[in-house]
Amino acid sequence: MATRTWAPPTGGPYDLGRTLGVLARGPGDPAYRVDAAGAVWRASRTPEGPGTLRLTHDGQVYAEAWGPGADWLLDRLPTLLGATDDPAGFTPRHRLVHESHRRHPGLRLARTGLVLESLIPSILEQKVTSDEAYRAWRLLLTQHGEPAPGPAPTGMRVMPDPAGWARVPSWEWHRAHVDAKRSATIVRAARVAARLEEAAAMDDARAAARLQAVPGIGPWTTAETLQRANGSPDAVTTGDLHLPGVVGYALTGFRGADDAAMLDLLAPYEGQRHRACRLILLSGVIPPRRGPRFTVPDFSRI
Repeated sequence: MATRTWAPPTGGPYDLGRTLGVLARGPGDPAYRVDAAGAVWRASRTPEGPGTLRLTHDGQVYAEAWGPGADWLLDRLPTLLGATDDPAGFTPRHRLVHESHRRHPGLRLARTGLVLESLIPSILEQKVTSDEAYRAWRLLLTQHGEPAPGPAPTGMRVMPDPAGWARVPSWEWHRAHVDAKRSATIVRAARVAARLEEAAAMDDARAAARLQAVPGIGPWTTAETLQRANGSPDAVTTGDLHLPGVVGYALTGFRGADDAAMLDLLAPYEGQRHRACRLILLSGVIPPRRGPRFTVPDFSRI
C-alpha cells in the first residue's frame, strides 16, 4: 500500500463525492464504490497496470493505493481531485445557476487523465437508456475485467486492457445487449488506444479531432469523454436526448429546447459551458415527465 494526502489549494470547501461522482457508471459500477464509511474506491487501469484507490476527506483528502498502478494514481491525485480546475473563473449569468453555484461551492471538475476509461462506457451509453448501458458495463467488467488490487470491496473490477476489449467475443457483446455498431466502435478504439490516450494532454479541439477520427465516435461521446478524462469545463454535451430540455426548462421555464436553443442559452458561459450544465443539473429543476418510460430492447432475443 502507498499513501498520499492532498489539501484543496484554496482552503475553502471541497466536495469529494460530487467531484468524483460523475466517474461512476451507475449505482453498481464494479470500478467505483462508496463504502459504508463514506470512502470512495476507484479501480483503474493505468499506463503502469491496474490500481485501486481509496479516498477519504476530512479537511484534506487522504489516499491509499494498491497494485502496479498505485504510484501512477497517487502521482496524479491532485489533478484527479480538481487541482487544475479553476472555478473562480466562472460567473453565473442566471439566477438558478447562481443559486446552484452558491449551494455547491466545493464542486470541482475531476480529471482522470485516462481516455479509454471514460470513452468505452460513453460508447456503451450511445442511444440507449442509462440502465441498459450500466448493465452492459457491469457485465463486461465482471466477465472480462480482473479483480481490483488490494482490499477493495467485494466485486470491484479493473476494466480489460485494450487487447482484452478487442478479444471480447461477439456472443458476449450480444449477452450484454450491446449492438454490433457500439461493440465495433469499442474494438476500433481499443486497437488505437495508445493514440487515443494522447488526447488526455491535448486541448479540447485537438482532443476532439483525435477521438472523432475513429468511426462511431461523434460529438456526444467526445464531450462525455473529455469532461472526465480532461476535466474540460467547456465540453458541452450535444446530441443528448434529455440535456437540452433540462437546460431550456431550468433557464426559461419552457420545454422542448433543442441543441441549438441550448447552445444559445449557454453562450454567456463560453469556456465554462460544461460547468454551467453541471450546476443546472445539480439544481434539480427538470421538466415534468409526460410520457411512458422508454422500452429497453432485448438484443439477446434478436
